[in-house]
Amino acid sequence: MTEKKPKRHTTRIGSPMQEIDRLVFRGKNTLTDLVGKASFTECVFLAVTGKMPTPQQTKVLDACLVILIDHGITPSALVARLVADSVPTDVQVPIAAGLLMVGNKFMGTIAGAGALLEAGVRSEKSPDEWAAETVADHIKRGRRMPGFGHPAYFPDDPRTVRLFEVAREAGVAGRHIDLVKRLEAQLEKQGKKRVPLNATGAIGALLCEIGFPVGAMRGVAIISRSAGLLAHAIEEIETGTTNDVMTMVTEAIPYEAEA
Repeated sequence: MTEKKPKRHTTRIGSPMQEIDRLVFRGKNTLTDLVGKASFTECVFLAVTGKMPTPQQTKVLDACLVILIDHGITPSALVARLVADSVPTDVQVPIAAGLLMVGNKFMGTIAGAGALLEAGVRSEKSPDEWAAETVADHIKRGRRMPGFGHPAYFPDDPRTVRLFEVAREAGVAGRHIDLVKRLEAQLEKQGKKRVPLNATGAIGALLCEIGFPVGAMRGVAIISRSAGLLAHAIEEIETGTTNDVMTMVTEAIPYEAEA
């Protein structure tokens, strides 16, 4: 009996470093087709989808990457600064620490919003019916709608407004954007209060519009925020704010002895 050979797995992303006669990335010659010719945003799209983006897709993805670079001293930036103070010689460490804060509460809700909207597009129900039922289900279950609400921005998130302007300028179809706006309206109607669509919810809609896979959407936040966290880490190493932060924390949370 002939022994069955194990299946050999392959990759369609890039040629191995041992092959010095070629340097291929997603079917493109890296040196002649990409370097000096394609932007970083275009290459991100190519890396994830295997296709070069259209000008429309590039403009939308670029806006999504730019909008999340930084948002001041956020929890992720604060973590990166604290770690940079402890590990000032290895800048990748504070960046990695800050990126661990990308999750279901901060920035990572892009994927949740994207998945929700993709389900809405596939639904056989009318957009209004789907939006009403989806919001009602979230309220009944006591679950937060991914991509909605912000502690500072009210009644609207200006980042969302600008992202939709870019999408309109780029000429995207707008089906997912329309759905997310219907969700926002239903959330206000059923919840009896205004809960604005935030930037991550808007990004989820925009990425759906350009055919960016939902499973990779959280990675957009990772790529974008890495640049911002690098800036925070370098500034912390150069100037140092950790002592000020720790002083504020100890003053705000004093020690209280047990009874």
